[in-house]
Amino acid sequence: MDPNQSVGENYANPKTCFFHVLFKAAALAFYILSALFIDNFVIIFVVTVLLAALDFWVVKNVSGRILVGLRWWNEINDLGESVWKFECLDHESLARMNKKDSWLFWWTLYLTAIAWIFLAIFSLIRLQADYLLVVGVCLTLSIANIVGFTKCKKDAKKQIQQFASQTIASRFSSTLQSAFSVV
Repeated sequence: MDPNQSVGENYANPKTCFFHVLFKAAALAFYILSALFIDNFVIIFVVTVLLAALDFWVVKNVSGRILVGLRWWNEINDLGESVWKFECLDHESLARMNKKDSWLFWWTLYLTAIAWIFLAIFSLIRLQADYLLVVGVCLTLSIANIVGFTKCKKDAKKQIQQFASQTIASRFSSTLQSAFSVV
């Protein structure tokens, strides 16, 4: 690596990476620091949950699509059942995704949830049910993105495998047809 090269040059989407990390770090930092300096629980709750909600939205609708080529959402069908919907780029575009962007996306997604779990344990130890509520909301939003993107990634792999098997099957059948048409 060239020492004169800036860190952002290794990422295909440095601005998206920045905002992907920003709201996660802001929610965690505000929660931790505000507990030390602010006595008003309502302000801590509202601002922390707002930052976590912004993080949830940015990850789900922006950075997930740009950094890893995946997007998910959940709909309620006419029967009242919850249906997961997944969207991914085509297999060629997925193969061209920047590895550093993808690495940052997945690691920060999981590390944020782990940090919220530690904060929940800390709130339990200190017997602070109100702060456990804040952490619970933030952890729920974080885990929802983890579950959604993990399911989406599995669905994308399944689609790629189906495309590959269909391509191989069609090439095999066209080869057989051309072989028998010569005879």
